[in-house]
Amino acid sequence: MSLNKNKLFIYFSFFFSVGILAQEPASVEKDSMAMQNLNEVVVTGQINKQSVDKSVFEVKVIPRETLDRLAGNTLADVLNQSLNISIQPNPSSGKSSVELFGLDGQYFKILVDNIPLINDEGLGNNTDLTQINLDDIEQVEIVEGSMGVQYGSNAVSGIINIITRKDSDYQWEITPYVQEETIGNEYGFFDQGRHIQSLKVGHRFSDQWYVNGNVTHNDFTGHQNNREGEFHALNDGRRGYEWLPKLQYSGKGLVSYTRDNFRSFYRMEYFNEQVDRYDSVVRENFNPSTQTSNPTASDDIFTSRRFFNHLNVAGQLFQKVNYDISASYQQQKRDVEQFTYRINSREKFDVESQEYESRKGFYSRGTFSNFFTSEKTSLQLGYELSNINGYSSSAAIAFSGNNIARRLESYDAFATAEFTLGERFSFRPGTRAMFSSQFKTQMAHSLSAKYAFDNGYQLRAVVGTSPRNPNFDELFTYFVDVNHDVQGNSNLEPERGVSTFLHLKKNFFQKDLKWRLSSKISAWYLTVDDRIELTIVNETPLAFQYNNIDEYRNWGTSFTNKLVHGDFQFDLGLSLSGESKVLNSEDSFNDDYLYALQVSSNVGYQIPKINTTFSLFFKYNGPEYQFVLDPEQDDPTFMRSKREGYGWMDASIKKTFMEDKLQLTLGARNLLDITRINTSSMSGGGTHATANTGLLLGYGRSYFVKLLYNLKI
Repeated sequence: MSLNKNKLFIYFSFFFSVGILAQEPASVEKDSMAMQNLNEVVVTGQINKQSVDKSVFEVKVIPRETLDRLAGNTLADVLNQSLNISIQPNPSSGKSSVELFGLDGQYFKILVDNIPLINDEGLGNNTDLTQINLDDIEQVEIVEGSMGVQYGSNAVSGIINIITRKDSDYQWEITPYVQEETIGNEYGFFDQGRHIQSLKVGHRFSDQWYVNGNVTHNDFTGHQNNREGEFHALNDGRRGYEWLPKLQYSGKGLVSYTRDNFRSFYRMEYFNEQVDRYDSVVRENFNPSTQTSNPTASDDIFTSRRFFNHLNVAGQLFQKVNYDISASYQQQKRDVEQFTYRINSREKFDVESQEYESRKGFYSRGTFSNFFTSEKTSLQLGYELSNINGYSSSAAIAFSGNNIARRLESYDAFATAEFTLGERFSFRPGTRAMFSSQFKTQMAHSLSAKYAFDNGYQLRAVVGTSPRNPNFDELFTYFVDVNHDVQGNSNLEPERGVSTFLHLKKNFFQKDLKWRLSSKISAWYLTVDDRIELTIVNETPLAFQYNNIDEYRNWGTSFTNKLVHGDFQFDLGLSLSGESKVLNSEDSFNDDYLYALQVSSNVGYQIPKINTTFSLFFKYNGPEYQFVLDPEQDDPTFMRSKREGYGWMDASIKKTFMEDKLQLTLGARNLLDITRINTSSMSGGGTHATANTGLLLGYGRSYFVKLLYNLKI
């Protein structure tokens, strides 16, 4: 289907829905936006589940309503609009990673119901955001800063906790939906675009028993741009895709039981992803005798499979002490199928398959609280243990099949208490001891405090520490041949992270809640010592090894506001941060602070009479700088590299019919048509004029339509 026809179809759908708006009879008027989410309940880092306003920690909440307005299907779709977070897509691998306060995915954890999610490269860390489906999500909670006491190692810059839905007010809920998207200017009903189908079914058998399950199919057919796809038979460098095709299947199930002071649930998930890589080099295989050719290419198919099991029980011991215990078995494998492909006849031969990455293990976490009858004192004791076995090769092509499986075990115990002194002041100290099969005993500490002023201002201060344990590659890499010598280091020490955050918050509102304004000023300082870097340990022959040598600093401030007036909502956040790297792994470095600005905003307007919500999201990522080695100098010299700023804008219109049973959402992603952004290197007073293809961030402006039916009985 041509682009013009695609746009005509989408525009026709839009105007058709607008026509329906004019004819839709007025339904019962709903609560205004100002009446919604007044007391958001959070669980991340809490002794007991409580409202955001009462939490000593500052917890950001992305509610289900925002996920629906964005029509987000994966975590990458949603976090792209969050302040202090930068999404880094990788078109050549199909993965999307994330940075928080300038630190990559190794330094924060992604959890599902307080359980770290296993992935190709770790447990909770380095998670591919596009592999996290949001169909059964109730809300996403984000805590910034070191959270080592509550969540152990690798929680240096923060926590992202995904809370799933575990209950329903209805006996039956059946929710199918379909979603169609263009990929830039490319779309076809079968061979181009993004095609999503999902079905969720939930049933409440009684007041105690509830079950649900859902299946989702997400087909991203790849973005060609100036490429010609897999069937291109000329050796002109144009075969394949700029953004690789990716096909995902996921299935989830939940069983929950609740009675009196006891509740439990079992949740499982199976996830399967296939990413196809088509080589741009074509061997024409010309036969002079027949004057024919039989073009071939060397292609790969990467497959990831994840199994997730989580059993949770919570209740009271001796009708007093609260307990919450979780046990999880998880596994994720990554396979590669490498073959030669005959392009004209569409057949594979010389097929070789191998598993080159694997993680599997057992994880358990438990907390015990409510030891005292006093409302002014709370104590929480907890444990956390994990036993992870796995191996990996950073380059599948180099994998020999002889990797030795390694096991990492950890056994942690932690304690935290909360003291309330009067109606204004409360504070919360905590400590954790971390015992490991690989490292010396590590400690994490935290101290949080909240003070409520007379005029409604709330001041929160959070100081926390967390180590970052070396990953499998840093510990166990062994890539040695006649041309290479890169080795891990089993004697590495964990990196040490410390953060300090201050938050000053105030809520303004009318007594009748027709409007309210929430404003917050935050400031932070975050450090990481003993950073692990690949260093030269021998000049001749050249040999590399991972060592603890570098340091990292980040400080900044942010100002966020949320205004709700009737059916109008406006969010605006500004963040300015500076980062400094002490590169002791290099002979010459510059540890100056380099600054970056981010602006995040969104506007929502709801028209209850016609059951329609209009939404616009915008985020500006200012220019970013870093110091890199100058390739034009004989001696190692650092120069400043600049990545230009860019804006990212998404928009949607959501219309409901048939008493909210049917939802139609139309929208656009990347309205500013961002694809590549420029990078340049500056040394002295000038800029190097070397060729630079820039950084690929998007595939251009895209449009989507989503149709969802929600049957509640």
